[in-house]
Amino acid sequence: MQAPSILFPADPLAPRRPDPHYVREARQVRELGAESVLVDHDALLAGDAERAVGRVPAGQGPLWYRGWMMPVAAYTALGEALAARGCSLLTTPAGYADAHQLPGWYEVFEGVTPASTWIPGGAPDGSALAAAAELLGGSGPAVVKDYVKSRKHEWAEACFVPDLADPAGLARVVARFVELQGEYLAGGVVLRRYEEFVRDEAGRAVEARVWWMDGEPVLVGPHPDVPELDPDPDLSGVRPLVRRLGCRFITTDLALRADGGGWRVVEVGDGQVSDLPKGVRPESLLTSLIAV
Repeated sequence: MQAPSILFPADPLAPRRPDPHYVREARQVRELGAESVLVDHDALLAGDAERAVGRVPAGQGPLWYRGWMMPVAAYTALGEALAARGCSLLTTPAGYADAHQLPGWYEVFEGVTPASTWIPGGAPDGSALAAAAELLGGSGPAVVKDYVKSRKHEWAEACFVPDLADPAGLARVVARFVELQGEYLAGGVVLRRYEEFVRDEAGRAVEARVWWMDGEPVLVGPHPDVPELDPDPDLSGVRPLVRRLGCRFITTDLALRADGGGWRVVEVGDGQVSDLPKGVRPESLLTSLIAV
């Protein structure tokens, strides 16, 4: 079988070079004796997948992507454009959707992640929000996000709902979230039951990011938001669920409940578009990609 290559986004200002954010990883790929190729991420998001893959040699073979997040539709178009050039993405569009969007992974991880419900589409009306709140018990704190991301840096105005029993307050936070997400709103609005996690002296949740390849952890480190921390999560309850999900290359973000409830899955992500924390070396991750 032909060895995999790694597909990186090109630098928008110098399209023959990798995007500056991925230069370190591209260099490491070369040092490991593998090949990297470039995709025009801007062209892909603009709907021109054929132009986006113009620098990918025909017959390049199997590819892992390591780059910026993209909507599922854009990833699907990328796969089709690469197939027309005799190449294949090792993560299928269906696998990307399952890992990248909460509705794809939630059922598998339901017992180890905050209770959640979602409303597909754009801004939900009051009756849809009331029904969603009722599914989470109708009262108590919750967090608002879309299928992919929250706006936790606008915590009070566009993320945290102090009490689901306050419909006006819930509607206000959801409306602000949808407004700030704008065209980048992914899939719909998600409500997740708020859980309190262990925090460091600066008030940040002690969170780990675990990278999985074919059901095995290949890199365990801090979440990119807290790169200087050194968490040691218990993976015994998560490992069988990762295998059950069946996606080849994913990440799980884990945090420890403050009430002694153990490590919880805060988020699942496709490993191709999950960022490495600053200071974490990419060798083990890239070696696992190249060796499949």
